Amino acid sequence: MNKTYIIAEAGVNHNGDVELAKQLIEVAAEAGVDAIKFQTFKAEKLASLKAPKADYQNKTTDAAESQFEMLKKLELPLDVYPHLIDLCEQKGIDFLSTPFEEESLAFLVQQCRLPLIKIPSGEITNAPFLLAVARTDLPVILSTGMSTLKDIEDALSVLAFGYLHDKEPVDLADLTRAYIEAQNVGLLKEKVQLLHCTTEYPAPFDEVNLDAMETMANAFGLQVGYSDHTKGIAIPLAAVARGAKIIEKHFTLDKNLPGPDHKASLEPDELKAMVDGIRQIEQAIGNGIKIPGSKEQSNIVIVRKSIIAACRIKKGEIFTRDNLAVKRPGNGISPMKYWQMLGQRAERDYEEDEVI
Repeated sequence: MNKTYIIAEAGVNHNGDVELAKQLIEVAAEAGVDAIKFQTFKAEKLASLKAPKADYQNKTTDAAESQFEMLKKLELPLDVYPHLIDLCEQKGIDFLSTPFEEESLAFLVQQCRLPLIKIPSGEITNAPFLLAVARTDLPVILSTGMSTLKDIEDALSVLAFGYLHDKEPVDLADLTRAYIEAQNVGLLKEKVQLLHCTTEYPAPFDEVNLDAMETMANAFGLQVGYSDHTKGIAIPLAAVARGAKIIEKHFTLDKNLPGPDHKASLEPDELKAMVDGIRQIEQAIGNGIKIPGSKEQSNIVIVRKSIIAACRIKKGEIFTRDNLAVKRPGNGISPMKYWQMLGQRAERDYEEDEVI
């Protein structure tokens, strides 16, 4: 069974509160996820002072404040990260965090020793940042919200160049050559996983487009997962059934808490239900070979049918449509041989309803 890697996205749902962040780790571990993921950024390096907020952020936070002001309140102090990482180790789940700029990337790699880097959808066109990520030589999960196949290929080209070369690229042709080389030697397949995503909170169901996962897998030959922003748990479950190898989903302690992402997040009982549902789906997917399961075998005799005597039949009597019938149980001659039986002679006496 191929296990889905489930990431509980805490994001900024800690509201800058360390104790709340620790509670989120506790909840994620109890739900049975594989990893919890936070977001690491310096507001000064992420957004300009006058950068606007998204519509959903204006609805869920003070519409009068700027994006910068909102982000500043959602930073986690860097000195608490070792404590969060230790707690994750105690609880048996991976600690991940998404960097949004190079200073945070360096902190997560050098100080926190992250095993992989999650690149958010908003940074998929940030070529200098993508190059810096590749220079860490760590594996990458790349979210692709708001992207076309060309956007994804361009991002993969920058990552490929960074994995292969220490120098700076001169032009786009350098990146294209690196992408082709990396694909040819299987480097990107080794290093990069993609997440299909619809960047809206909550995402409308009619814009999810789960079929795009297959399109991406075919286009790039990479493992594809799904980062979900819809309401509820139906869509991530469907994504697993459609082949997603990674599921990322926002969660919170309480949807009514202040902050931009709480209302589009799962509460603890919903997170647990999603994890349980995914684990059930993994078992149900199977190996694709169409044969009776072990539990089915015992039911074959019970629910299938055999050729039986419709009335008393004497030895030597010819089998006809009048003296043969098809009934349960299925431990006799298969009804698939019904026409083959017609015209043959009985080798012994049969009582009515006796299996031939």
